[in-house]
Amino acid sequence: MRLVRSVAELRIAVKALREQGLRIGFVPTMGFLHEGHASLIRQCASRCDATVVSIFVNPTQFSPNEDLAKYPQDLEADQSLCLKLGVSLLFLPEAQEMYPSNFQTFIEPGRVAEPLCGKYRPGHFRGVATVVAKLFNMVQPDLAFFGQKDLQQTAVIKRMVRDLNLPVDIAVVPTMREPDGLAMSSRNVYLGPEERKRALSISLALFSAESAFKSGERGAARLLSLALECLWGVDELQYCELVDASSLEPVVGLVDRTVAICVAAFVGSTRLIDNLILSPNPEAQGILSVGPD
Repeated sequence: MRLVRSVAELRIAVKALREQGLRIGFVPTMGFLHEGHASLIRQCASRCDATVVSIFVNPTQFSPNEDLAKYPQDLEADQSLCLKLGVSLLFLPEAQEMYPSNFQTFIEPGRVAEPLCGKYRPGHFRGVATVVAKLFNMVQPDLAFFGQKDLQQTAVIKRMVRDLNLPVDIAVVPTMREPDGLAMSSRNVYLGPEERKRALSISLALFSAESAFKSGERGAARLLSLALECLWGVDELQYCELVDASSLEPVVGLVDRTVAICVAAFVGSTRLIDNLILSPNPEAQGILSVGPD
């Protein structure tokens, strides 16, 4: 595994891989890697000849009152995991490398960034779209991998790829969960023992709606009601919504397409998000899509 810290080094290393005729896969991360990240890297390694991973805690996607300063980091463990999983190239830039002084150019992601997390984290997806576009330009991957847990992020990125004709296909990989069902997240480390137990109410809410859906329930209001009944453990619920899985527009009436039930809530001071895909087509429960649809 080769470790590079500058854009210039990265481009030289990627060019060498490209000249060998290799299919390049890319997994962008903010580090503090867990099994969810590992699943993305494994998918990448299974479908590409060379795997590039970036670790960069992107400051432009955090607002002043969010947890940038205390975002968990363990670079030694991250490098060890990447080495174990056969990563070809690990990119570890500093903020100044990604955002030179007097940086002024940003990508505005549009309507898909407005609901759900966009309502509560203004500017977040502007920062996400900008840094991912920069990384795509630097790595120029054939295929990039993202997790379903960050469903709105994947929707923003897929829309950006489509609208800007970026030559990269996007693979969305199912959420990895702890044995008790909690979605894996770097922020889970913030939870105390009692908060960790209460956080399970989020995944239980989603599973309740999913169980009813599998039993034939198609009423959007009823599915949401069943989920809301289970959210006893959260301290502040930001949203629990049923949306079209691609456009993220609210779904009302009967569910007749692939939808996502999405939750964002605080448990203690930790903000957690989760979602499940509900679809008449069982295959949609797996990798949601590949390619700029």
